Amino acid sequence: MTGPTLGMILKGYPRISESFISNEILLLEELGFRIRIFSMRHPREPFCHDSVRRIRAGVDYLPTELFTDFPRLVLPTAMLAVREPHRFLAALGKAGERFARTRSLGTVKHLLQAGYLSGHLLRRHPDVVHLHAHFAHSPSSVALFSSMQSGLNFSFTAHAKDIYTSNRAQLREKISLASFVVTCTNYNKKYLQELAGGVDTPIHCVYHGIDLQLFSGGVTRNEPREPYRLLTVARLTEKKGIPTILRALALLRDRGVDFRYTLIGSGDDRDQILGLIFDLGLQDRCRWLGTLPHEQVIEEFRRADLFVLGCQIAENGDRDGIPNVLVETQAMELPAVATTVSALSEIVRHGETGLLVEPENPEAMAKAILRLLTDHNLRRRSSRSGRKLVETSFDNRRLAEKLARIYRHHIPALA
Repeated sequence: MTGPTLGMILKGYPRISESFISNEILLLEELGFRIRIFSMRHPREPFCHDSVRRIRAGVDYLPTELFTDFPRLVLPTAMLAVREPHRFLAALGKAGERFARTRSLGTVKHLLQAGYLSGHLLRRHPDVVHLHAHFAHSPSSVALFSSMQSGLNFSFTAHAKDIYTSNRAQLREKISLASFVVTCTNYNKKYLQELAGGVDTPIHCVYHGIDLQLFSGGVTRNEPREPYRLLTVARLTEKKGIPTILRALALLRDRGVDFRYTLIGSGDDRDQILGLIFDLGLQDRCRWLGTLPHEQVIEEFRRADLFVLGCQIAENGDRDGIPNVLVETQAMELPAVATTVSALSEIVRHGETGLLVEPENPEAMAKAILRLLTDHNLRRRSSRSGRKLVETSFDNRRLAEKLARIYRHHIPALA
């Protein structure tokens, strides 16, 4: 069956750490949307979430490397330039302006990837009526240049790192040229509106949400006893603040608190973090499980007494929005300690659905961990309130319906 199709430009597909995108695509399909995925990279993990297997959308992969893929990139771009010289020259001029700002060869690659998309893939998929990119950095750059070369409008969803590590002038320009922008926290929305200044591009906040059926409430949790079971699920990168957690755990150990800590995830800082576990003498109390499939992570939620996340602003400005894992812990009625960074307070409300501390403060984190382990009234209250908050504000089916209304409002062909 053919019909008006939404072209979705992704950094990579599928990605185990971006289940919120695959869930969004699946739910939009259930609401009647036809989607074509254009991915800038092939998957990097050997497994994927179950939701990916249920997605009907076809996927095309763009050539990835500027130099080794240059022949594949340049031919459809050159043919497009011959067919649509005015559009191509406009895109080339815009690329020149953007390159002058950043001196990044990524601009050249994004222009050529957009040429491949517009000059080759969109000719194979003429039903695509709009381009929407997930992430405000490279996918939205490809969307911008594809829009200029194809004549299709584009929009994008901005998340976290892509917002705060992007060149501000480049990001402001993307907002001004987009039909609309979606972002996943009110904190992000305010930042983007302030950045955009007088630009009248609509900016919408739509939380990612989760499938409440996968994260059932009512988990039977006995009052925790030593050794306490603590859990973190996060990419091992600077912005997740894992060293703060480990130093807080060392303080608790030194004060005679017995615990077992499970760390799930991997990333660029893996060796540094695993080394710190040994440096602090925590190796007998910690286990690192690497990246796990979702169903195994859920089992760890069920076993844990407390979830801990130490988010901070990285040196390059990178920071979290609302980590999906915090929404999942609240849905599982697992109490959480987190930090005041960015939009975390939109899901962990201090004293109501968990406890928040200032980032990079191991002493404050250690005290919050112990309090939420031993204050049973606070645990019960935060568990119930967290589940209720997720049910009312983070149900992904309701949020997909909200997103669908935004798409149909801004893209008449999909209405």
